[in-house]
Amino acid sequence: MQFIDRADIQVAAGKGGDGMVAFRREKYVPAGGPSGGTGGRGGSVFMVAVESLQTLLDFQYNRIFKAEDGKRGAPKNMTGAGGDDRTIEVPCGTVVYDAETQAILADLVTPGQTFCVAKGGKGGLGNKCFLTNSNRAPDYAMPGGEGEHKFLRLELKLLAEVGIIGLPNAGKSTLISALSAARPKIADYPFTTLVPNLGVVRKPTGDGTVFADIPGLIEGAHEGAGLGYEFLRHIERTRLLLHLIDVTDEDPIANYITIREELKAYGRGLANRPQILAFNKVDAIDLESAEMDNLIARLQEINGSPILSISAVSRVGLDELMQQVWQKLDELNEKEAAELLAVAVS
Repeated sequence: MQFIDRADIQVAAGKGGDGMVAFRREKYVPAGGPSGGTGGRGGSVFMVAVESLQTLLDFQYNRIFKAEDGKRGAPKNMTGAGGDDRTIEVPCGTVVYDAETQAILADLVTPGQTFCVAKGGKGGLGNKCFLTNSNRAPDYAMPGGEGEHKFLRLELKLLAEVGIIGLPNAGKSTLISALSAARPKIADYPFTTLVPNLGVVRKPTGDGTVFADIPGLIEGAHEGAGLGYEFLRHIERTRLLLHLIDVTDEDPIANYITIREELKAYGRGLANRPQILAFNKVDAIDLESAEMDNLIARLQEINGSPILSISAVSRVGLDELMQQVWQKLDELNEKEAAELLAVAVS
């Protein structure tokens, strides 16, 4: 399935039905008077998040969504039928923007979350509504109100707790395939991964945690270089970043600094997101060498946190890596729970 994470669409709510001008002329009703009914309301356009969708591909072919107009009012004070609403299903994690003002209208994260993106017009009043003591036979009614019409931009931001980042060929796809049932394309050339890959990794308790392999980060990614600008937004929702560094590269420390600076330049708090650092492909070098000790010492001096050594291919160090991931997520859960409790108490 083609991965599409951005789309531009138009939505149009239904017009309200016109009010009606009518008078009662039935037998045995000597003072009939006005009896024109009010028009029905126009249908509204709603968006709802669903788990069954993973991409915005459908919006590449269908870009205009319109709700039904309300029906005209009828004689005998009968209100016209309301127009049917239009419901648009989108993947969980879809952010809805007003394409003209760039304002965020909705962030649909949880399944079933619904938002009205265009409200239907009101039905016009029939002449019955204009009856007064001074005007016993009004011969006019109001037209139905216009429904809202908007140009929207949809952006999908993947919902994953852990984002795997690093330069191309750092081993991100290999790691997610080793930890989960995901089977991304793996090859020995840069930019093998062209779309984010999701994998569910099971905790010791049996619960599943979603990991996302974010492709294409290189120097200048925040300005559009490589594929990074297109996919950096997919780690905005992650709670923890797993930063892989290819230890066999010419300058692993410079590679780490490159990614760190890109996260800072992109903003949105990514540079301050909790991270776990890991040298990958350690099966290709001598772990006991002075060179490896020097790399770990230099990176710890820059980052100030422990550095793990792993090999996604030979599965070296993966148990320790996952222990660190679960421990970090538990700490974040406890911190968030404490913050919520503090807010509730205050």
